Amino acid sequence: MVIEHIQGQTYHARRGAVVNAFRYGVDYVLLDPESDHLPRLISRNRFNLWSLHDRNHGGPRGEGRGATWFREVLAEHGLDPGTVDIRLLTQPGYLWFHFNPVSFWIALRDGAPCAFVAEVNNTFGDRHCYFCAHPDFRPITAADTITAQKLMHVSPFQQVAGLYRFNFSLSEHAIAIRIAYENGDQGVLATLTGKRARATNRSLLWAALRRPTGALRVLALIHWQALILYFKRAPFLRPPPAPETLLSDSQAFREPTK
Repeated sequence: MVIEHIQGQTYHARRGAVVNAFRYGVDYVLLDPESDHLPRLISRNRFNLWSLHDRNHGGPRGEGRGATWFREVLAEHGLDPGTVDIRLLTQPGYLWFHFNPVSFWIALRDGAPCAFVAEVNNTFGDRHCYFCAHPDFRPITAADTITAQKLMHVSPFQQVAGLYRFNFSLSEHAIAIRIAYENGDQGVLATLTGKRARATNRSLLWAALRRPTGALRVLALIHWQALILYFKRAPFLRPPPAPETLLSDSQAFREPTK
């Protein structure tokens, strides 16, 4: 299957002095980022109702090199990119507009993820990527927690401090991604869940009708939630400079059995 349409949900819950939670439907695609064999309503590197452009992924924001970049990252970390299949999990651009809070580059061995990169973007034009894998590149399961130091300003209501804890599950029929941000008694839980299904012209058209404007809708919802936090009197922080490095490494461990 070259491309799948994940008609999923994202959930965010903030804890601390100011609490807030929301759940929205989202449309992601999971695809071979080097293939052009796509349904008619989605294209790679050209304009369409839905589109994916290499310049938007894999490298500095707006200057991406697509899968070539991810293959270089894998090789630099000691994983032969010729031994894995590469996938990209992302929200496609809608007409002329593209924005992704987070996309995931995934390396698959025998259908199981053995490494991934969380490609995080903020609304200030910055990007930072978190490389996640076991040292021996054994399969990453839902029981594995991968931690990373937060290095980039994402929300004006959260400090650039603390840790991300990633849990990543990619089964035959569904995806389930959990990102917990922890900073003392403050934190945010974010999830992305959805069933895996073949992308078709019908499913892509239905997504455009059901959730019109695509990524522009996502950006509007982000600002709407920021406005809610502002009126709840959450402390507003000015954005610090972007990280000097594009990519940082994480640590993986398996949660103990209780």
